[in-house]
Amino acid sequence: MSVFVKKSISQLLASSEEKSLKRTLGAGSLVALGIGAIIGAGLFVRTADAAGSHAGSAVTISFIIAAIGCAFAGLCYAEFASIIPIAGSAYTYAYATMGEIIAWIIGWALVLEYALGAATVSISWSEYANKLLGGRIPYEWCHSPMQSEIMNGVHHYGIINVPALVILLLLSALLIKGTQESATVNAIIVTLKVAIVLVFIAIGWSFIKAANHTPYMIPANAAPATLPDGSQYSYADFFNHGWGGVLRGAGIVFFAFIGFDAVSTAAQEAKNPKKDMPIGILGSLAICTILYILFSWVLTGVAPYQDFMHAGKEASVAYAISTYMTGYGWLATLVTIAILLGFSSVILVMLLGQSRVFYTMSTDGLLPKVFSNLHPKFKTPYKSNMILFVFVGLFAAFLPESVAGDLTSVGTLFAFVVVCIGVMVLRKKDPNLVRPFRTPLVPLVPILGIIICTLMIISLPGRTQLSALAWMAVGLIIYFTYSRKKSKLGSAADALPRASDFEKQP
Repeated sequence: MSVFVKKSISQLLASSEEKSLKRTLGAGSLVALGIGAIIGAGLFVRTADAAGSHAGSAVTISFIIAAIGCAFAGLCYAEFASIIPIAGSAYTYAYATMGEIIAWIIGWALVLEYALGAATVSISWSEYANKLLGGRIPYEWCHSPMQSEIMNGVHHYGIINVPALVILLLLSALLIKGTQESATVNAIIVTLKVAIVLVFIAIGWSFIKAANHTPYMIPANAAPATLPDGSQYSYADFFNHGWGGVLRGAGIVFFAFIGFDAVSTAAQEAKNPKKDMPIGILGSLAICTILYILFSWVLTGVAPYQDFMHAGKEASVAYAISTYMTGYGWLATLVTIAILLGFSSVILVMLLGQSRVFYTMSTDGLLPKVFSNLHPKFKTPYKSNMILFVFVGLFAAFLPESVAGDLTSVGTLFAFVVVCIGVMVLRKKDPNLVRPFRTPLVPLVPILGIIICTLMIISLPGRTQLSALAWMAVGLIIYFTYSRKKSKLGSAADALPRASDFEKQP
C-alpha cells in the first residue's frame, strides 16, 4: 500500500459513529478547557526563564510573537475542527489531507506535546507543592536523578520525583471517571486561577519601576548575570539579547500557549462541534494572550530581569512578590496556590488530549486496540489513561523540567506547521466542501503561521532539535515495522482489485 493513502472526510465522519465517545461539552466548557490547558507552567515558570536569560522586559514582545504564530495556527485548527469534529486533532487533519505517513508523524509528534507536556507541568507542580509545604519534602524525593544542589554545604542528589507521580495518578483517575466530571473540575480550577492572576496584575501594577523596563530589550553589552552556583551568564550571544533574544524568548514562552489546540482533541465529545469548536479554540487563545501580556509586563516591572537568573527558579513569581512587594506576603502564598491549581488543570487537559489522539490512532489500526478500549460504564478510554500514567510518570519521575519543556514546544510547533499546510491542501483538493468556519486570507494566514512557527523551532537549542529528530526516527521505525501492516485503511486499499488484476483475466 502507499504510505500516503488518505482518509476521505466521509470515511472520517462515518468511523466516528462506530464507537463514539459521549458528547457532553458545550462552548463554555471548551473555552474553559482551553484556558485550563494554556494558563499554567508556561505563564508562571517560562515567563521568568525567557526574561532572565534572553528577552528581558521585552518578553512581552516574545509573547506577542508566539501569540501571532498561535493565532494563525488557531484559525487553521478552527476550520478543520468545524469540518472534521473528531478526536485526534492534527493527526486526523493530516490523515485527510496529506496521507497516513504524515498523519503518523504528527500523531507521534503530539506525544511530545501532550505526554511530555503533562510530564513537564507535573515536575513544576512538584516544585510548587514543596514550596507551599515549606520544603518539607526531601530534595531526593522531589527531583530527578539528573539534578543536584548544594544546600547548607551538603550536596544533594535527586532520586525520583514522587509528588509529580502522585498528581499524575490522581488526574488520570479523574479522566477515567468521565469527561464531564473532568470538565467540571477544570472549570472550577480555571475560575480560581484566573481570579488570582488578575489580583497579581492589579496589585503588582503599582509596584512597577520604570527602571526595570529600561532598556526594554537586553543590550549586547549587558553585564553578566550571576547564576545560583556563582558562575556568570553572558548575554553576548545573538539569541541572548536584542531581537535575537526576543525570538528565542518567543520559542521558550511558546510553551505557555500549548493547550488551545488540545480543545480540538475533544471535538468528538462536543455537543455542537461545528459551532462550538472555533469558539473554544479562538476564544481561549484570545483571553490568555491578553492575560499573558499584562502578567509579563507587571512581573518584569516589579523585579529586574537579572534576578530571575539567580533567584526564584520555578517559584519566580512568588519570589518577586516576597522580595519587591512589601506587605503582600499573603499574595505570594495565594499565587503559589493558583499555580498549583493551574498546573493541575494543564496536566488534566494534556492527559485528555494524549489519550484522545491515541484513541483515534488505535481505531485506525496504527496503535494496538488497547488504546481504544472504552470503559463499559464511563465510556472513556480507560486503558489508554492507565498506560499513559506509566509512560508520562517515567518522564516526570526521572527528567528535569527544562529538558521535557523544550521537547514539548518542538512537537507542538511541528504539528502547527502541518495543520497550516493541511488547510491549503484541502482548499485546493476540495474547494466546494462545506466549511462552517473558514480561515480568512488563505493562503496568507497559513503561510505566515508556517513561517513564524518554523522560526521558533530554529531558535530553540540545537540539542532539543536533535532529540526531537531522534524521537521521530523511533516513530518511523514503529510505523514501518508495526503500524503500516496493521493499518485498517491500508488493508482496505490493498484488498481492492488493481488494473493489472483485470489485465491478467482471459
